Parts: sequence; structure tokens; C-alpha cells
Amino acid sequence: MPDKVVTRFAPSPTGYLHIGGARTALFNWLYAKHTGGTMLLRIEDTDRERSTDAATAAILDGLSWLGLTWDGAPVSQFERAPRHREVAEELVRVGKAYYCYATPAELEAMREAARAKGLPPRYDGRWRDRDPSEAPPGAKGAIRIKAPTDGETVVHDRVQGDVRFPNKDLDDFIILRSDGNPTYMHAVVVDDHDMGITHIIRGDDHLTNAARQTVIYHAMGWEVPSMSHIPLIHGADGAKLSKRHGALGVEAYRAMGYLPEALLNYLARLGWSHGDDEIMSIADMITWFDIGDVNKGAARFDFAKLEALNGVHMRRMNDAALLDIFIATLPYLEGGPAIAARLDDRRRAQLLAALPGLKERAKTLVELVEGAAFLFVERPLPVDEKAAALLSGEARAILRGAHAALATVSGWSAASAEAAIRDYAQAAGHKLGAVAQPLRAALTGKSTSPGVFDVLAVLGREESLARIADQID
Repeated sequence: MPDKVVTRFAPSPTGYLHIGGARTALFNWLYAKHTGGTMLLRIEDTDRERSTDAATAAILDGLSWLGLTWDGAPVSQFERAPRHREVAEELVRVGKAYYCYATPAELEAMREAARAKGLPPRYDGRWRDRDPSEAPPGAKGAIRIKAPTDGETVVHDRVQGDVRFPNKDLDDFIILRSDGNPTYMHAVVVDDHDMGITHIIRGDDHLTNAARQTVIYHAMGWEVPSMSHIPLIHGADGAKLSKRHGALGVEAYRAMGYLPEALLNYLARLGWSHGDDEIMSIADMITWFDIGDVNKGAARFDFAKLEALNGVHMRRMNDAALLDIFIATLPYLEGGPAIAARLDDRRRAQLLAALPGLKERAKTLVELVEGAAFLFVERPLPVDEKAAALLSGEARAILRGAHAALATVSGWSAASAEAAIRDYAQAAGHKLGAVAQPLRAALTGKSTSPGVFDVLAVLGREESLARIADQID
């Protein structure tokens, strides 16, 4: 292994940071952290028509939200085009590449001939040994690499093992187009070399690219970085991941109320495992992760598992830390901005006090918003259909007795409120549930909530008695 591991995450800014990209970034980040190395960020923005500043911003925002920090400033691949041209021309100078002047019509004829024989389309090498002086006047040539014609190119992969490619299948591919722009295949090699990348970790859809890129490394006499091609993520049904499976931008997961740490835990477990450990902290993952332990087979994305894992992380999290993340995420959550607008010091304290009960029932921050809504509503409370059914007929008479019992409580707390309600229920011959259910409906406007005595404690004496009185009058 080199003295210091340098990994890179190299997204194309043609859209959001999708879940597969996030996992690739995570594996690069974990491996760098595990080995005491660094992770660099390169924006592969050579496709000028599809690359946008908005997509770049979304990718940086997604990585930052996940906590996947990179070292140094992001590198723009497009801005390095002069360096890519310089290397391509150097390869021509040393006889490892050449100018090709084949016309579009000639290239199409080669493709047609290959198709007729049932072969993949390939360039036939017609300019490989010709002198550029034979080029048509004024023609601008593309630069093609002189690929080896016999033997095989081997990609030594830490996930896939040694993958062998017959050189007869790697034709003389273009590294610099006739308009002077580098191809992706070439730009990646030059950038990885110049940035000192020691370990390339990316999706296994790049495996055939790895063979061609190895040809360029060898032509330049550069050392080939360690390669690890990780399996793609599939949907729960085994099909390639699509939007219906959860191939969404990471900002969608923030809006669905997932914690960054839980999402990273889930993504790490897609294709990598550490014994039977399901729940992992960031520190655990850094300690345990090794790229050689990643599975070869595709992993399946399962929303139900992610949700369950998120619930565990929420319950395990310190209440004050969870409150901070919850408040920071409110602008992105459905119903969150309304809560954020009314979050004064008093309600913040109430929310913190309510969290132990709220997080027991919630698997996501969206469910936490729904659970906490009762703290933020103005009297008289809107009452949903199920709660309204609990407030009919005899329930109001029970509420009157409960109100009277609670009005006598001194030293307001969950315990003192519970004692008063239990005494009242026993004296009046009611089951505790017959008192607690209408009480919950009156206090929250819903039929489900944290424990009703916790709700009384969190709301406080004055607000609790007023909400109950609203349903009696």
C-alpha cells in the first residue's frame, strides 16, 4: 500500500446526488478515514450540455448533509482540458497514440460491417500506421491510443478479483476528439494521476472503462491505482434501481425525515457487512470498513429496512442531539415550516421534554412532526375524526370529572397527574382507558400520542386544563 491512501469521489453534475452515488462517496470516505488517508472531490463536468451549476450545488449540499467531507477544493475536470490535451499530444510524440482522419461516413461503414457479422462495432485501425501527411487538406484529426493488439489487459480488482479483457476487443479508442476536447476515458486517467489518487472505488458499471484506462496508464508509464469496482444497488425486486425503488436524490431522503447517520448506516450495509452488526455508528463504520470486504453481488434497496433502522437510530440518540437535527431539518419536512415558525423558547423546552415519548412512536422525523403537532396548535384544537369519536356522549361527562380531579393537583407532573386520574377513575367506577382515551383526544386532537400523563406534564397545568375545558363547554 502507498504511504498515504488518496481516494476520490467524482460525480457528473447532470442531476442530483442519487443514492448509488452517495454509497460510492461513503465507501471512498470510509476507506480514506479507516486508513488515515484523504478523499478528494472532482466534478466531472466535461459534458457541457448536461452539466449545470445547480446540479453541482445539489451534489455538494447532499454530501455536506450526509457529513461526507472532502479534502481541499473540488476540482473541475472541464477546467483541466489543456492538461488533458497536453498528455494526448505527448502520447502522439512518443508513438503511443496517433492522429486519425477517418470521416463520419467511414466510421459508420465500419459499424455497419461489424453489425452484419454480429460483432461489436470497432474501429479498424486504418490510420494507425499511416503518415498524417496523407490526411485530406484542412482535416482535423482525432487522437486515438495505440491499444495492444494481442494478449490481454488485466484489471486487478479488490472486489471483483482479477478481471481479464482480450486486447482484440479494446480497439484504438479516441482520447482527444477532432475539436480538441478530451474524452471522458482520457480525462479521468490524467486527473487521477495528477491528483495522486492511489485507490479508485466506483460502481462496477465502470469495469470495462477500467481496462481502457489501464491501457492509457501503461502508455504513459504511470502506475495504475488500486481498483475496486463495487456492485450496483438493485430494487427490492432485483431489478436495476429506478425512481420507483428509491433512486432519488439524497435531498428526498432528508425530506422523508431520515437521519444522515441512519442513511449512512443503511448504505454501508448495502454490499458490505461486519459480522452480524446491523446498527453502526459512524465511528464503528470507520473502524471496521475495508474495501476488500465488499460483496461482488448486487445489493437490494429496501425502504422498510431503512425506516426500521432510522427508528432505532432516533431512539438511541441523545434527546438534545435529536432535537438539534430535528429543528435543522424542519424547513425540509412536510408540516415542518409551520412548526419552525412557532418554535419559541417555551415550545422548544416542551418539545425537548416530549421527545422521549415522541421518539418511541416515530420511525422518521416526518412522523416526529406529526407526533409533536399537538404542542403547536392554537386552542380550540382541531379534532380529527377518530378523536372526535372518543369525545361523544358519555365521554364528555367523564372529561368533566377528570378536569375537576386535575384542577386539585398541586406540584404538576406526570406522576401527580396520573395519581389524580387513577383515583378519579377508581372512585367513579371507570376503567383507566375509558378516562385516558377522551383525555388524549381533548389534549391532542388525535387518538394516538405519547403517554397521556406525559402529554399533561409537557403541556403544563394551565394549557392542559384549558384544552380539556374546551371539549366540555
